[in-house]
Amino acid sequence: MCYSAQVQADYRKFVRMFGAIMDIGEFTRLFFERAEGVSKAKIPKAMEHAFDEPQTDAEREIKASIDKFNSVQTSKLEQDLFKERKRLADAERTLQTKATKAAIESQRIATDKIAWTLGKLEDMQRAEPNARDSRIFPGHYAPVMIVENGRRVVKPMRYQCRIAGKPATYDVKYPGTYNARRDNLEGFWKPCFGHTHGVMLVDVFYENVSKAKMEGTLSETHERDENVVLEFRPSNGELMLVACLWSRWLAPGEPDLLSFAAITDEPPAEVAAVGHDRCIIPIKPENVDLWLNPKASDLAASYAVLDDRERPFYEHRLAA
Repeated sequence: MCYSAQVQADYRKFVRMFGAIMDIGEFTRLFFERAEGVSKAKIPKAMEHAFDEPQTDAEREIKASIDKFNSVQTSKLEQDLFKERKRLADAERTLQTKATKAAIESQRIATDKIAWTLGKLEDMQRAEPNARDSRIFPGHYAPVMIVENGRRVVKPMRYQCRIAGKPATYDVKYPGTYNARRDNLEGFWKPCFGHTHGVMLVDVFYENVSKAKMEGTLSETHERDENVVLEFRPSNGELMLVACLWSRWLAPGEPDLLSFAAITDEPPAEVAAVGHDRCIIPIKPENVDLWLNPKASDLAASYAVLDDRERPFYEHRLAA
């Protein structure tokens, strides 16, 4: 399961590499609905950076939505900071006369929350890019390239696919729907496979693995079966064109939802050796058009693209 990835979050990468066009309407809607509280969309900072210097009226509209959202969030964080600083001061006054468990706990919680809030404020106000700005987790948005009306188009989509027609409760009932298993493409994913294919650009992916499996030791040698997060990066340093499925979900009274899942398959030997049993599928650049223009009557062609994949060696290390 690709539980996290560092992606190319700037839509312009697709434009430069593939001559794709940006669906400005979908980007505008996403940022507007977040700013107005219609949605709680989680958007990586790198997607916001793409509009730091708007050139068109539509881009200026997006920038205004980003600024509005960040202003509201900053105000909320500052209010939380004031509340926690007061809580800390109250606890410390109490501790000057009597070391109660309640005051000690309140002091600890307030100190932790103050540190967290200051970190969030600093991060929101930071202008310099950081690698973590492009990292996504399930529920986060990322640019995905599809074909629409014969053109390659980039749309912002949520990384956890809610298939059209399924209830919204599937997000909770099936939390793993950010990945689509290859051996279930004609099962659960039948409405998408052969119909709506996409590509995500990924630099690095991250996996949760058992520490015991990673170290090649029996789990009994550990006090508990502890998990660690590993970072996997192609040794050739090349960008991965990850095969995805996507869907547009509609419901009365609800905002439209564009969402996607990365297809996963059996892992290569070096990934399996450190304890993980799935891996994303990077397709070859020459197969992008075939993948993005699937035919439900010829699923074999889509399977052939997944088989004729890029096969880099994945170097790994403990994630920072």
